[in-house]
Amino acid sequence: MIKAVIFDWFSTLAHYDPPREQLQAQVLRELGFNVIRTNIQRALVLADRDLYAEFSELSLEGRSPEEQIQTFIRHQQGIMTRAGVDADTVLAEKAIARLQEMGAGRRFALYDDVIPTIRMLKERRLITGLITNIRRGIHEICQELGLEPYLDFIISPAEAGADKPNPAIFQLALERAGVEADDAIYIGDQYLQDMVGARNAGIAPILIDRFNVSPEFTDAPRILSLTELITYLE
Repeated sequence: MIKAVIFDWFSTLAHYDPPREQLQAQVLRELGFNVIRTNIQRALVLADRDLYAEFSELSLEGRSPEEQIQTFIRHQQGIMTRAGVDADTVLAEKAIARLQEMGAGRRFALYDDVIPTIRMLKERRLITGLITNIRRGIHEICQELGLEPYLDFIISPAEAGADKPNPAIFQLALERAGVEADDAIYIGDQYLQDMVGARNAGIAPILIDRFNVSPEFTDAPRILSLTELITYLE
């Protein structure tokens, strides 16, 4: 019986405002490329998947400043290539610089299905929690967005001493929830960080695929919206 529902943060509960695909589309137009927004959404999701796979082997913090720069250049090239733009290093660097200018002061926003879904979970007297790899400020962000009152716990790497997909951060969530792994489900958007990480801690994962870019995914249940969670609560 499910007693606790634990969430990932980025692309699960929250997105940037303005959205990344909006800024990416504008930058590409400025560089002379007109790419439709849905193609950019898909490109971002797939490029992020590659980036997080890299981080599961060596975290960003474990890389030198030069290696960090090269990592994000490769990531931007991956976005642009998947969006149909043949991007060399120079073009990727121009895009990154412009995105940084446009994204100054950018904030997080919740997806529209978040508060209604978590309210429903609380009405069912379920424990709700958040696991994120954001290292600082997540409590304040959740408070500003009106999410904190609906969460029983929020866990960051600073508290757990580990990042996802390390099972330790998931095990701390189970301790905070006061439940066994069999009594919890975890919802996230990344395969390695979320699906594999949760499963290695004994928690059943659910992939949220908001832009429907992984219809072939069968390794765990897949949902397109948090409103579909009700199917998995029994």
